[in-house]
Amino acid sequence: MASTSTPLTLPVLPLDGEVVLPGMVVPLDLSDSEVRAAVEAAQAAARTTPGKPRVLLVPRIDGTYANTGVLGTVEQVGRLADGDPGALIRGRSRVRIGAGTTGPGAALWVEGARVDETVPEPLPGHLAELVKEYKALATAWLRKRGAWQVVDRVQAIDDVSALADNSGYSPFLTTDQKVELLETADPVARLKLATRQLRDHLAEQDVAESIAKDVQEGVDKQQREFLLRRQLDAVRKELRELGGEQEGEESDDYRTRVEAADLPEKVREAALKEVDKLERSSDQSPEGSWIRTWLDTVLEMPWNERTEDAYDIQGAQAVLDAEHAGLEDVKERITEYLAVRKRRTDRGLGVVGGRRGGAVLALVGPPGVGKTSLGESVAHAMGRKFVRVALGGVRDEAEIRGHRRTYVGALPGRIVRAVKEAGSMNPVVLLDEIDKVGSDFRGDPAAALLEVLDPAQNHTFRDHYLEVELDLSDVVFLATANVLEAIPEALADRMEIVRLDGYTEDEKVVIARDHLLPRQLERAGLGADEVTIDEGALRKLAGEYTREAGVRTLERSVARLLRKVAAQHELGQRKLPFTVRDEDLRDLIGRPHHVPESAQDPAERRTSVPGVATGLAVTGAGGDVLYVEASLADPETGAAGLTLTGQLGDVMKESAQIALSFLRSHGAELELPVGDLKDRGVHIHFPAGAVPKDGPSAGITMTTALASLLSGRLVRTDVAMTGEVSLTGRVLPIGGVKQKLLAAHRAGVTTVIIPKRNEPDLDDVPAEVLDKLDVHAVTDVRQVLELALSPATAGVTPEVPVAA
Repeated sequence: MASTSTPLTLPVLPLDGEVVLPGMVVPLDLSDSEVRAAVEAAQAAARTTPGKPRVLLVPRIDGTYANTGVLGTVEQVGRLADGDPGALIRGRSRVRIGAGTTGPGAALWVEGARVDETVPEPLPGHLAELVKEYKALATAWLRKRGAWQVVDRVQAIDDVSALADNSGYSPFLTTDQKVELLETADPVARLKLATRQLRDHLAEQDVAESIAKDVQEGVDKQQREFLLRRQLDAVRKELRELGGEQEGEESDDYRTRVEAADLPEKVREAALKEVDKLERSSDQSPEGSWIRTWLDTVLEMPWNERTEDAYDIQGAQAVLDAEHAGLEDVKERITEYLAVRKRRTDRGLGVVGGRRGGAVLALVGPPGVGKTSLGESVAHAMGRKFVRVALGGVRDEAEIRGHRRTYVGALPGRIVRAVKEAGSMNPVVLLDEIDKVGSDFRGDPAAALLEVLDPAQNHTFRDHYLEVELDLSDVVFLATANVLEAIPEALADRMEIVRLDGYTEDEKVVIARDHLLPRQLERAGLGADEVTIDEGALRKLAGEYTREAGVRTLERSVARLLRKVAAQHELGQRKLPFTVRDEDLRDLIGRPHHVPESAQDPAERRTSVPGVATGLAVTGAGGDVLYVEASLADPETGAAGLTLTGQLGDVMKESAQIALSFLRSHGAELELPVGDLKDRGVHIHFPAGAVPKDGPSAGITMTTALASLLSGRLVRTDVAMTGEVSLTGRVLPIGGVKQKLLAAHRAGVTTVIIPKRNEPDLDDVPAEVLDKLDVHAVTDVRQVLELALSPATAGVTPEVPVAA
């Protein structure tokens, strides 16, 4: 317990940033005017009273005095160790500071009361445990510091108050912590506070020692590794002087490799800068590994390697013709490119404005027409290296431009890797499936391709990983795509678009005979003299077993046919050699899957009832035929209006509304019973309902189907049509004429109706297809109806389909 008694009047000795507790002996510098004034005042007062001079030691923190001070006696006045005048003062007891008063000398005098501190005797059990704990902690701390002579002194202190105040000597305590000890009057509470402070300090010290130990171990390991590497370098140097390890050392000397390499000037400067960084960095630095990888990539690049183009234009044309049938547009473009390159070289114009004569072509067409394999043929015809870069599903912009070198596992982009793989600066690079490139939070790869595929910019292409200019102006880029609309407009504008619209039946027969059959014979383990397929069988395979723009399914059908023959031969069911004819196909691979409408029984044809018309459409797989069905609801159901089914887009739905509106307004002049359109619901359906459909080109087809439904006249089986219809009955132009006519030819259609303004597009259609089609170019729906509808049978009223 603590109580306040014994009033005192003492001179104040302020302590700036210092705290003295009872029992402590401290030297003070008398050079300080306030210290000297307090000591002199105490000495003057002591002349009239017995005992040593007394002062009040009060902590002063930021100009503010504490509420409690310590009564101190001046033990000795003399010189300090540095020769300055000083006084030795011993702290005696706590004093609660009261009001100020007057006294002799220049010091500040205050009134105070001594704080009496009493502890019960003997010590209770919990207090004895606290004393024991404090002594144990203090002993542990003193032993760590090597202060063995102080350990015995601490162990000899039995007074609780003196033991707590002894912590005032602790150098790790802050001024605020010491002030808190000073102002805690209760000895037991003070000892608890001192114990907690000492315990916290020891815990922090343990953590610090553990960290220091780990750091020291790491430093020792690095020093050992550094020493060993220096010794290894010295050994290698001695071996090199003796003639050993010379070749292996040269391979590791990047400076020698850079100086010996044939690099462009700017690339050489950048490489030498990186070599300087590598020499300055330590072997343990991760940056050294990044620099080595970068230097290896730069040194592996074919900066000045170029293959000589084959300027035999006729030979290149022969190679293209031998490896691909058809595709005349692409062949002509490559031939033109080679001819221009040859003339530029002959006139010394290989490099104009820092740019070489590269090319950027986009091959757009349905699957299976040979876009990818055409890239290899182009490289073969030009005598260049060929590299294929698959872009399907790429979503990271860094795949094109490369990663920054700060990333772990950074790599150059696919364009740089393609050039490095080719080993020359002028390869043919095929960017396969460029329309399948996606974008997400990692960027848009299609945007990164804008610089690569721009002939005005790609001579200074800069990859994020290399960070040096790379000349791509001599590269021939061939991009392939199935759908042109899926390519961003800015990217498509930088490429020359070449359309591959599919093969005619005659071209498919030639391809199957000259390319697919020899390849599949080899894969089936058969010789050309063992199995042959005559032209009639190939034509039936192309026309009735497959219906596609390309030849992939045709090749699979040929492969299946040869496997069947090989299996029958091994089972002893068929002898070789064997010639496959068209009548053998059903027994070998089953029935045909695509029988033309014209070849079916008249009663089974889709157009055997009124209200069904045949249209033409373009899909991602090329051209295709599209059927439109129309029906009228029973007037008793009251379901008036227009119903559309078949997964139609907004444009196609609007075309159906236009067709219906045209017939309602012009039905009288067309001699159609348009009254049914007012009271009965109209339903238009496009079969293959799971396939989305859109576009305006089915306008005249829907008009024809509705006119057939109302008039009861059948639509001719051999007629297919395409064209947009307007409210006034005009037939407007559409796109994809070539693909649609090829689809009509494959489907066995003989008469095709197209808009008059699309007549110039017929120049792109192969002559052998036009010879087999009767193409009518029309400007008005009335012409379409006259051509498409069968003549009405006199005296007979055909049945009109009714939807329940």
